[in-house]
Amino acid sequence: MNETLSYIGIENPDQRKRAIEIGERLGVLRDYPTPPGCTSPFAPTWITEMVARNAAK
Repeated sequence: MNETLSYIGIENPDQRKRAIEIGERLGVLRDYPTPPGCTSPFAPTWITEMVARNAAK
C-alpha cells in the first residue's frame, strides 16, 4: 500500500498533496532506518524526493 500511495503522489500532480497527507496520517515506515544517501520509503519523503529528481531531469 505504501508503494502504491507513493507512486500515486509521484505520477499524479493533482493527487500529490492528498497522497502526502495520507502518508503523514498513516505514518507507515516513518521510523524506517535509512542509510545516508538513500531515500526513505516513508511516502511523504519518497514522493517529495522523486518529484524533485524528476524536475531536475
